[in-house]
Order: sequence, then C-alpha cells, then structure tokens
Amino acid sequence: MKNLLSILKISVPDKIFIKDPETSDLGKRIIENSILLIYEIGFESFTFKKLGSKIGSNESSIYRYFESKHKLLLYLSSWYWAWLEYQLVIETFSLSDKNEKLDKAITILTRTVEEDSNFSHINETLLYRIIVNESSKSFLTKEVDKDNKEGYFEIYKRLISRLEVMITDVNPTYQYPLSLASTILEGGLHQHFLNEHFPSITNCLNNTSPTEFLKHIVTKTLS
Repeated sequence: MKNLLSILKISVPDKIFIKDPETSDLGKRIIENSILLIYEIGFESFTFKKLGSKIGSNESSIYRYFESKHKLLLYLSSWYWAWLEYQLVIETFSLSDKNEKLDKAITILTRTVEEDSNFSHINETLLYRIIVNESSKSFLTKEVDKDNKEGYFEIYKRLISRLEVMITDVNPTYQYPLSLASTILEGGLHQHFLNEHFPSITNCLNNTSPTEFLKHIVTKTLS
C-alpha cells in the first residue's frame, strides 16, 4: 500500500492552471513556496512578485503556470480536496459496516491534518491551515457561478457526494443527506477556525474536538 500511495498523483481540474505545476521543478517550487508564503503572510498580502522573490524567479515565470493568485488558491484548494478524497477512499474501502464507515469518514474529513510524506513538495499541515483560514475566498467571489460552470469545484462537490452516499446508506429515509454532508465538511473547518480565532463562541476546545461534535450531531440526526 505504501508503494501504491507513493506513485499516486493528485489530479486538479486542468482549467485551473495554464501549465501543470507538477510537470516541472519550477512548478513544484511554486506550489511548495506559495503554501509557505500564504501561511506566513495571508492570502490578501500574497502576490506573485513576493512569491517570485522567495523562489528566486521572475514574477512572469509564475504567470506561465497561473493567470492569477485566485487561480493559484483554487489549485491549492482543489489539491487539498483531492488529497482528502484519496484518504477517504483508501481508509474506508475495506469497511463493510455502514455506521463504522460513516464514522471513519467523519474522522477523516474533520480531523487535524498531519504531513503526508508521499508528497514531499507539499506541506499538508500548512496547507490545511490555509484551507481553514483562506479556502472560502476561493468561492466567495462574484465569479463563483462562472467558476463552478468551468468545473473548478468538481472535486469539492464530489467529496461531499461521497459522504452523502455514506449517510444515505446508514439512513435511506433521511431527507437531507447532501445538506448534512456539506455541513460536516464545512462545519469541521469552521469549528477549527473558531477554536483558533474565536474560542469564546465554540465548545470545541481542549478535550472536545470538532470531530466529536459533528459525530454527535450525525448520530442524533440519523438515529
């Protein structure tokens, strides 16, 4: 299994980028260092000029891969969702008990992320922090409907659909499986955000994780 995962390629919708950054050393350095820089200074302060200085390359070279920093954020978000999806598939495929499978899926989708050595140029821990704090900026834009039609969010939506199937398997009569699935995915991120920035308005502190909270909601909802 370890060897299989080491050759797995995370695929991102090709309309997001001009040139696939995974196909060159420069592209991989762009991705690696964009994660480090966005984590360090935030997406609002991030520019291709600053990224170029960090990697020792011209700003114009970055534009050969991405037409804007928004597209770069879409790439990072899509890569994260695809990475999460492969974990979901790998870690649940052998589980036959429907409740156990859903429980495992919630854990995977809401747990705090640790670095995955299978992708050496991407620090998943820092990317996860970016997703918690910045990923909503990839779709809270005036262009969201156009971006959606272009397929930029297909992996995100596919991940929710996979979770919807697991919810329906547990309770086929439940009327709102998609709404519950999207609430689990976004709710996990939001509770992690509140824990870090607004701890006075969440109970997910210390010994109570967002995962425990969301499993409680799902158990009560589907029972």
